[in-house]
Amino acid sequence: MKPLYELTPRQIVKALDEYIVGQKEAKRAVAIALRNRWRRRQVSDEMRDEIIPNNILMIGPTGVGKTEIARRLARLAGAPFIKIEASKFTEVGYVGRDVESMVRDLVDIAVSQVRSEKIKEYEEKAKEHVEERLLDIILPPPRNIKREQEEFEEEDDEDEVDSPIVNLFKSGIFENFSNPPFEDEEDEDDDDDLYVDFDDDDFDDDDDDFDYEESQLRVKFRAEQKAADEARAKAAEEQRQKTREKLRQRLRDGKFDDREVEIEAPERNSGVMQVFGPIGMEEMGVNLQEMFGNMFPSKTRRRRMRLDEARSFLLNEEVEKLLDMDAIISEAIQRTEEMGIIFLDEIDKIAGSESGQGPDVSREGVQRDILPIIEGTRVTTKYGPVNTEHVLVIAAGAFHISRPSDLIPELQGRLPIRVELDSLDTKDFVKILTEPKNSLVKQYTALLQSEKVELALEAAAIRAIAGYASEVNDRTENIGARRLQTVMNYLLEDYLFKIPSRNIKSINITKDFVQERLSDLVEDEDLSRYIL
Repeated sequence: MKPLYELTPRQIVKALDEYIVGQKEAKRAVAIALRNRWRRRQVSDEMRDEIIPNNILMIGPTGVGKTEIARRLARLAGAPFIKIEASKFTEVGYVGRDVESMVRDLVDIAVSQVRSEKIKEYEEKAKEHVEERLLDIILPPPRNIKREQEEFEEEDDEDEVDSPIVNLFKSGIFENFSNPPFEDEEDEDDDDDLYVDFDDDDFDDDDDDFDYEESQLRVKFRAEQKAADEARAKAAEEQRQKTREKLRQRLRDGKFDDREVEIEAPERNSGVMQVFGPIGMEEMGVNLQEMFGNMFPSKTRRRRMRLDEARSFLLNEEVEKLLDMDAIISEAIQRTEEMGIIFLDEIDKIAGSESGQGPDVSREGVQRDILPIIEGTRVTTKYGPVNTEHVLVIAAGAFHISRPSDLIPELQGRLPIRVELDSLDTKDFVKILTEPKNSLVKQYTALLQSEKVELALEAAAIRAIAGYASEVNDRTENIGARRLQTVMNYLLEDYLFKIPSRNIKSINITKDFVQERLSDLVEDEDLSRYIL
């Protein structure tokens, strides 16, 4: 399936319909906003910077699908996505999280997302490297004693003795004393005395002391011996490769998974350094643990483990070698700036009347702190500065006590698209129980199948469950579709407790069973308030 931001609005709505019942207006608004992200990237560079995202404000009671839309977008979107509650933040100077932390969290998600993609990209290549390393452990390469001796001698030559006497000789202090001082200077030019005149007879090929044929035989013998050695080495290498391929196949078949091997593994630091500071210190974007960890290189030690465990360990090690974190961070920051989505839930909790005292002071302060994030600002993160000008913000709230007009005017203007979600009725509950891929009926059926018990619900029973859930919502607090979870759990509670049991192989839920189980409880308002 294509990433969600590459789908058309109708395809996005269709994808959301598989999990969410109703709320067509909200789905349409989200689909258009996400498609506009793709459309913006297709225009010219000059116009691209002028197009700002159409941020959305969702208004509706709890349990109607606001959070579910966000959750499904998080799973379907190919863009960095974060869902966060506005009630976590407070104005600077109050106890709580800094609003810029949502951008830092978004960048962390983007880095993790890009890193996961790169891991999948390099996984096959890393597996090949791991396979070769494991084969080297099972069948070590042959030792080349001559080569090891040469390397050892080279290391000895490089390891010069460091002593005061040697240093004096290196300094050249004894260069003037290379010739004896009492030697006559005229003797320096007597190089002619060293000349020796050789006659041609001295190089006569018929000299009895030199046997040419014997020399040729020796050269031929050495060449044949060398060729024989090379042939033996080649044959041994071919045999070793055949053995290696047989071991490779057995390794792939898992024949060696139970065998123990030794590998080099980094030591784990037993002590953990903790830094105590003011509240919000963790949001400064400075990872002190990583900083100090890079100053002191990690030590390694040999560890014994099963081969299948070593394979996973070495795979992570090889993947880390292939990853380019600088490129990953650069791409993650670009994705955050161009495609990032922030779902700001419970925004109604920070909306309040302008009283000038009490908690409303902090609430209005949070709104003013959020405003630059939506308008566009540069936020400092541990990966570098991030521009939020084109980050899409989808805010949502029930607004039972407050109203959207209680938000500060500047914030209202930055959320131009407003969508009101509808309350759910009995018909919607019936669809929620049966139509989505992750419906409650399918979830409980899968849970009981794990105990080898078949669950079946009649259509009349499902309608009865939806009716009782809607009735409880009308009599007590309206929590929307979340009421179905409570009703279904209460309905099947006895079976869920008794199973596994030899006497229970299948469960058939009928309308009479639902009425018997729920009717008295629903009619008693006090009981239904506390149980359902």
